[in-house]
Amino acid sequence: MSTITIYHNPRCSKSRQTLALLEERGVSPTVVEYLSDPPSKATLKRIVKMLSVRPIDLVRRREEPFKTLGLASKQDDDEAILNAMARHPILIERPIVIKGNKAALGRPPENVLEIL
Repeated sequence: MSTITIYHNPRCSKSRQTLALLEERGVSPTVVEYLSDPPSKATLKRIVKMLSVRPIDLVRRREEPFKTLGLASKQDDDEAILNAMARHPILIERPIVIKGNKAALGRPPENVLEIL
């Protein structure tokens, strides 16, 4: 059985709901509180690939670093976006659940059921 990991922010209601959904189904995921233990750029690149999205699609645009770093004008620069997310993990959309080579964004939380 593949290990299941959730990139989690305990202050986020969707993240808490997704974790609860997993636990209700008997899943005890590895919990990575990504704000204090941020993923590397390489890990982010792998997650983006598993989600079949572009890096900009995984960015929280309302967070302050998005504005202060001028990321709106760099949306097509995947490397710049990945670098920004690695340096400022608050920019990473959450929660992200990974199982093997599959990933799902828990917005809504039920999305993660597809990879279980």
